[in-house]
Amino acid sequence: MSGHSKWSQIKRQKGVTDARRGQLFTKLTREIIVAVKQGGANQEANLQLRLAIQRARDGNMPLENIERAINRASGGGEASELVSVTLEGYGPNGVAVLVEALSDNRKRAIQEVRRLFTRHNSNLGENGCVSWLFESKGVIMVESDGSDAEEVALQAIDAGAEDVKTERGYLEIHTQPQDMEKVKEAISEGQHVISAEIYLVPKTTVLLGEKEATQTLAFLDQLEELDDVQRVFSNIDFSDATLEKLRAQR
Repeated sequence: MSGHSKWSQIKRQKGVTDARRGQLFTKLTREIIVAVKQGGANQEANLQLRLAIQRARDGNMPLENIERAINRASGGGEASELVSVTLEGYGPNGVAVLVEALSDNRKRAIQEVRRLFTRHNSNLGENGCVSWLFESKGVIMVESDGSDAEEVALQAIDAGAEDVKTERGYLEIHTQPQDMEKVKEAISEGQHVISAEIYLVPKTTVLLGEKEATQTLAFLDQLEELDDVQRVFSNIDFSDATLEKLRAQR
């Protein structure tokens, strides 16, 4: 996966402030509401809802908040006002960026994203200008000290995983989207699954030095902080040495 995903993992491990947690819960609630609106409240029959609930749990969202979001969506109201917006372009240092947003005001969402691109001397493009650089994958993060890495990797591959990468403190498992839940279930017993989600993984990445990576990650962080933005994907990458320096600064 990209350096951006590793940076996101570091941020998740560090935790969030109360203010950021409130914003995160709002975004997770929106995702659940839209999933129910599109596929119903039955988790067994609604993959999108199951994934949204999983993301909410990964974000430490209380169960009562999740249930409240499902009930709100089942009653209509807010769900009918939310629209999905996908924006793409090139950020600082030529990094491809894809932004997924949910908003009750499409024009506002586009304007806020465009404003950030402009401020960072970057450009939004037409639909499809960078999306071809990404492919949808199931991505499972499993906590690991390295001693059990080979065993977990074999379990994942036997269950249908395509690739397993060892990172500091965790394993990163890639699957086809339709196989993610099956692989997760196969390895979850006795293992701490940090997160499991459908992710847009870059086919190729742009390797940046420390200065350029810091600059670009600041831009990506600001995009993620916008109220209407749900998720941001990019193909930024950087060395392990740069990652350690960024980790220390976080």
